[in-house]
Amino acid sequence: MQRIRWSRVWGYLKSSLWVVPFFAIPLAMIAVRILHWLDGQLEWSPQGFAVTGATALLDAVITSTLSFVVFTFGSLLVAIQVASGQMTPRIIATVLLRNNVVRYTVGLFIFTFMVALGTKDRIDDKVHGLPLLAVSCLGIACFAAFLYLIDYASRLLRPIAVLTHVANSGFAVIESVYPEPSSGPGVPGHRHDLGPADRVILHHGTSGIVLAVDLATLIRAAETSNGVIEFVPQVGDFVAADEPLFRLCGGAHAATDEVLRSAIKFGSERTLEQDPTFAFRIVIDIALKALSPAINDPTTAVLAIDQLHRLLRLVGKRHLRTDEISDASGELRVIFPTPNWEEFIHLTFSEIRRCGSNNLQIVRRLRAMIENLNQTLPGHRQPALQQQLSLLDREVTRFFQYPEELALAREGDSQGLGGRSSKSN
Repeated sequence: MQRIRWSRVWGYLKSSLWVVPFFAIPLAMIAVRILHWLDGQLEWSPQGFAVTGATALLDAVITSTLSFVVFTFGSLLVAIQVASGQMTPRIIATVLLRNNVVRYTVGLFIFTFMVALGTKDRIDDKVHGLPLLAVSCLGIACFAAFLYLIDYASRLLRPIAVLTHVANSGFAVIESVYPEPSSGPGVPGHRHDLGPADRVILHHGTSGIVLAVDLATLIRAAETSNGVIEFVPQVGDFVAADEPLFRLCGGAHAATDEVLRSAIKFGSERTLEQDPTFAFRIVIDIALKALSPAINDPTTAVLAIDQLHRLLRLVGKRHLRTDEISDASGELRVIFPTPNWEEFIHLTFSEIRRCGSNNLQIVRRLRAMIENLNQTLPGHRQPALQQQLSLLDREVTRFFQYPEELALAREGDSQGLGGRSSKSN
C-alpha cells in the first residue's frame, strides 16, 4: 500500500515542471544567509566595487534571470503546441515536462534570481564581497545555461530525438515487465478453469486508466487467504466506476477490499511506468501523423519504424510470461494479463501498413524490418512475422500496378527508399 502511495507521489513529482524551481526558492534563502555569515567571518571585500556599482550588477542579474524565466516558459508553451500538433500530444508528459535539463535550468534561474534579490536587500553602506562574487558567478552560469537550453531545446524537439527518447524509455519498461530472456516456445499456455468467482470487487470512485499494479501485494494477499486473485483489466485499460476490478476465487474471497484496491495505481492518461505497449503506441502515433495527408512526411514515419524495429526485437527476445503467476510453492495465486507476442505484432504493423501501403518508403522499410526480425529472432516468433509479410504482399499488389514499381516495392530497404536492397549482394 505504501509503495503505491509513494509511487503516485513520485510519479507526480517527476511529471511536474514546477517542483525544482519551487524548491530553489527556500534553498536560495538559506544560501543568502550562509553567504552573508561567511562574509562576516572572512571580512573579505571586493576590489573596485562601490555600492552603486554593486547595486547595478545585482539589478542586471535580477533583470536577466527574470527575462530568462519568462522566455523559457513562453518558448516551452509554443514548443508543446508545435510538438503535439506535428507529432502527438502524448509526448508532452513523457518527453517535455519530465525533461530534467529544462527543469534544472529553470531552477538555476530562480535560485540566482532569489540570491540576487537577497543580496541587494542587504546592501546598505557596505558591499558584501562574498555574496556579490557568488551572484556574479551564478549570473555567468545562467547566461551559459540559457544559451545551452536554446540549443538543447532545438535538438530535443527533432522527431529523431523524441522517438529515441520514447524508445529508450520503452526498453526499460519492457525489461522490467518481462525480466527473463526467451528460452523457446515452451508448453502451450493452459488456463486454469477457476469456475465462477466467489466474489467480485468493483472499481469505486473516479474512473481512470490503470497505470501500475503492485503484484507483490496481490500475491501476499492471495497466499494469506489461500486463494486466487484475478486482476480483470490490463495495465493501460480504462476502468469506469462499478466495472469489475478483481475476481476472487477460493479463499481469496476473504481478502480485504482496501488492501487490493490500494495495490492499483490509477491516472488520467497512460504512462510508461508499467505499460509495455505504450512506447509502441506513442511511436506509432507519430508515424501515423507523419503519414497523414495533412503532413505527408514518410521519412519521419521511416524513423519511427526504425525505433519500432528496436523495440520489437527486444520484445521478441524476452520471455512473454503467461497471465498466471504462482507463488514459491508453484500454487497459482494471481492472474495478471499482459500483452503477448501476437498483440505486439498487430500493434506494430496493422495501422502503419494500412496507412502507408501506398508509399514505397513505408512498404520497403516494413519489409526490411520483417526480414531482419525473421533472421534474428527465435523460430517460434516467425509465424506471426510471416503472416505480416503475407499481408504486406497483398497490400503492395493492390496499390502498385506497374511491374517495375511492384518489383521495387517487394524489396526490403532499411532506409525506406535509397538504401541497399535486402536482396542485393
